[in-house]
Amino acid sequence: MNDTSLIALAKAVGITLRWDDAFGQPQQLTTEALQGVLAALGLPAQNEEQIRSSLAEQRERLRLAKEGPLVIALVNRPCSLQERFPAGSAFKLELEQGGNVSGRLDEQGRLPPITSCGYHQLLIGETKLTLATAPPRCQSVSQLTEGQRSHIWGLSAQLYSLRRQGDGGLGDTLALETLVRQAASKGADAIAISPIHAMFSARPEQYSPYSPSSRLLLNPLYAAPARVLGDSLVQQALEDTGLRQEWNRLEQLPLIDWVGVAKVRGQLWRHLYQEFCKASNPLTKDFSHFCQRSGDTLEQHCRFEALHAHMLASGQADDWRQWPEPYRDPNGPAVNKFAREHRHEVDFHAFCQWLTACSLERVQSVARSSGMHIGVIADLAVGADGTGSLAWARQTQLLANVSVGAPPDILNQHGQNWGVSAFSPDGLERQGYSAFIDMLRANLTHAGGIRIDHVMGLQRLWIIPRGASSSAGAYLNYPLNDLLHLVALESWRHHALVIGEDLGTVAPELRASLTDKHLLGMRVLQFEHEGGHFIAPERWSNAALATTTTHDLPSLMGWFNGRDIEWREQVGQRDSEQSQQDREQREIDKSALHQALLDAGELLQPTTNPEQQLAAAIGFIGRTPAPLVLLPLEDALASGEQPNLPGPGDEHPNWRRRWTQPVEQLLNHPRTAERLARLNNVRLAVDAAPRLSPQSPTADTVEKAKP
Repeated sequence: MNDTSLIALAKAVGITLRWDDAFGQPQQLTTEALQGVLAALGLPAQNEEQIRSSLAEQRERLRLAKEGPLVIALVNRPCSLQERFPAGSAFKLELEQGGNVSGRLDEQGRLPPITSCGYHQLLIGETKLTLATAPPRCQSVSQLTEGQRSHIWGLSAQLYSLRRQGDGGLGDTLALETLVRQAASKGADAIAISPIHAMFSARPEQYSPYSPSSRLLLNPLYAAPARVLGDSLVQQALEDTGLRQEWNRLEQLPLIDWVGVAKVRGQLWRHLYQEFCKASNPLTKDFSHFCQRSGDTLEQHCRFEALHAHMLASGQADDWRQWPEPYRDPNGPAVNKFAREHRHEVDFHAFCQWLTACSLERVQSVARSSGMHIGVIADLAVGADGTGSLAWARQTQLLANVSVGAPPDILNQHGQNWGVSAFSPDGLERQGYSAFIDMLRANLTHAGGIRIDHVMGLQRLWIIPRGASSSAGAYLNYPLNDLLHLVALESWRHHALVIGEDLGTVAPELRASLTDKHLLGMRVLQFEHEGGHFIAPERWSNAALATTTTHDLPSLMGWFNGRDIEWREQVGQRDSEQSQQDREQREIDKSALHQALLDAGELLQPTTNPEQQLAAAIGFIGRTPAPLVLLPLEDALASGEQPNLPGPGDEHPNWRRRWTQPVEQLLNHPRTAERLARLNNVRLAVDAAPRLSPQSPTADTVEKAKP
């Protein structure tokens, strides 16, 4: 086989052949791995003839992509169209905000600079295109606070974990409203929540928020129908359905019973829909408008939900890729016929989406009226399950036969497979990036910010052929600049903050691009050390948010007490000898953090009291120049447990923990209130201090573990 032609094919596809691993050592993709990945992308390369054919196919894909319906430009910059139109071609531009611009392309085939951001309609000859004119950067904290603040703080919370009286066993948007009010009264400007993407109503046992069915829709389990339809109607429905006893039982459980909650809420929501349809309802028009605005995205998801349940009830496969051929096409006659015959069921799922959207809209309204400058920060998972609604509905923009993960690294010697699907780079461009744009809009509609999980995926993703080991994957490159321009445009349109979770192996040029775009990275206290010493707060980056921990890491109290080490040994991830080594290293790290807290003046004298060190650590991150500090509820409340323990095994109650206290009391415990007051005061002091120059971001050397 001619290696030159195989390499040419890899480069045409955008597969990285050489990279530096987590140890900083150069790695090279093997021929076998490359061929496996190419085959999964529909480009067989086992011999010279296949390579030639696949190279021709890929070049045709790229040609079609370049003829896609979306052109991306920067505001006040000329935009080259020379590959598509001759110089001097006449154009007419209809601006999104109203008005028209007309003229001719210059001698280099460029559009003149456009002075307004937005999605404008461009006509050249008979060709109609959309011109996405993006601002140079995302909205900054200073812009979002109208210049009043440059250093703010907020809380991060697992929405499902919140507890309120009458919640039926799962945190919901009504509980979130209360938390928002409480946090705002303490001085917080933001509440970052766990993902609330749409899951599988017919597969309730899959509840990890990072393995959704679709990132374009919402999880109806989080809806608060009482906020939309009225509490009396919901209470009557509980009586009419006979669900009251089970509702109360689920509420008393120490851990969430996701399957039980899904069953009860599904029945209750269905009864509410039946009542909603019986008579004229003043909200009927609002529901109809919601469906019209949401268009095909909502319709296709609801069709999938109804069809998926129908297929399972009929003994068909759980994976749409194994359904009878006619039902794999979301726009085909078989699916259209099914939707007509099951219209009531399809509309029920639309009703559930409407309830959830209205509930979430209420939360953001409460956040802003309570004085928060940002409000809700939504969490955008790195991908969606390949068997789900998004992969079914947007097949031309997703890769059907690969999943996303990470190559072997320090913590995961065999690599990781997160089991979620990846966008197709050329498929996105060919379809005008519609799935990507719709995804951003869906998550920003009722939020003041967004956290993009594994933001490195905007540049490259480790893709793994279906059924292969994680080590048999490869890095697939993405059009980073185009994606960043679209992120900035949606940030501008929604007046929203953008955060990129950049924990792991990050190329220096990516961090530079994120910083240039005002897309905040993330710095975590447990990782911010060098040479055996924790980095002083004034040396932290001002281009990233600061936080004490994440949902995949131990809380600070858990870290101090070695609770995470106990868990890893208990579930079989580490043996006793390895755990002892972990404990010895933890003592060294604890000593280093203790010294850093003393040096920073957050501890005035040595102490072995974990709660005192916790309070000092909160003050420590508050003193950083980070534009935003996020304090997880686990650390605000001095909890020793963490939401998720990544890795094999299911003994740890991932995504199932609930707070024992009702949400009304969470932030009012005296010591909790003291911690939040300390954080608020130190952030105000940082805001009043002279501005600091940008710091060099630090990088960790392992990919973040995923569920």
